[in-house]
Amino acid sequence: MTLEGVAEMARVSRATASRVINGDRRVSESARQAVEEAIRELGYVPNRAARSLVTRRSDSVAVVIPEPSGQLFGDPFFPRILRGISDELATESMQLVLLMPQDRPGESRVERYLAGGHSDGVLLISLHGSDPLPAGLRRHGIPVVVGGRPHADGLTYVDVDNRAGAANAVEHLITSGRRRVATIAGPQDMAAGLDRLAGFRERVPAADDGLVEIADFTLDGGRAAMHRLLERAPDVDAVFVASDLMAIGAVEALRAAGRRIPDDVAVVGFDDSPLALTTNPTLSSVRQPIEEMGREMTRLLIDQIRFPDRAPRRVILDTRLVVRGSSGDHPQSGES
Repeated sequence: MTLEGVAEMARVSRATASRVINGDRRVSESARQAVEEAIRELGYVPNRAARSLVTRRSDSVAVVIPEPSGQLFGDPFFPRILRGISDELATESMQLVLLMPQDRPGESRVERYLAGGHSDGVLLISLHGSDPLPAGLRRHGIPVVVGGRPHADGLTYVDVDNRAGAANAVEHLITSGRRRVATIAGPQDMAAGLDRLAGFRERVPAADDGLVEIADFTLDGGRAAMHRLLERAPDVDAVFVASDLMAIGAVEALRAAGRRIPDDVAVVGFDDSPLALTTNPTLSSVRQPIEEMGREMTRLLIDQIRFPDRAPRRVILDTRLVVRGSSGDHPQSGES
């Protein structure tokens, strides 16, 4: 069945039928309903390949995550943000293309692929340091939105208030009577790692380096970092960990060292992922709206695709501390 057949049944022009199919709002409601009814009656399926020759659009968005595949599929952050992206793209009848470059040569291949027009825009997630990929995509005129505050200026991005979330978590530990608060921070070449450490230092400005460990947002990294903290500061009675996955590794290390949670050491993570409910006791964590982050990134990218001259924008989403058993009640100073 052809577009002409749809137009004939709906008693509209071919141009009007095409506008309805392409989501153009410059169509009367009666014409839209007639065309949609004709599409259902005839079982018409648009030829996207032919459409793309006319519109120069692929009706797809690339999501680029330059992380090892093991981390991508092992960290609950990534499936959740992809779910938000996919849900928002579905409302626009657009497809998601997932690209996972593992190194700089891989990123160069991805850049060449995207420069070939295979996607209408790009969502970049989990960038490290001064990654050249965003600048390369911009040189090719490709719309880009970044997840997390990027190193470079002039990019549209969506992030959460990592610093305030971390500060609130540490404040909770201090007000519950903890006196020796440490942190396991994330990578310091990422905004999330930097800002969550800054939030910790905001509440514990006198903390020496012995109370700070850096890890890589993985379970093994959190476990190893907690072991190092205990070696240097065996009297630590609380730890703020910059991701839930690392926090679970820290809990394992504390248990291996004979520490009770929360009696001896309180633990707070960051993400409030489903993993937070699998620990015993359940994990206190800073909730970040990961799915909403993915949806907002997608909305901004679609807007940028439609209006290429739009100035770069930044959206910061709020976080909220969820207190559970891992940072439960602790005797205040002077209490038994």
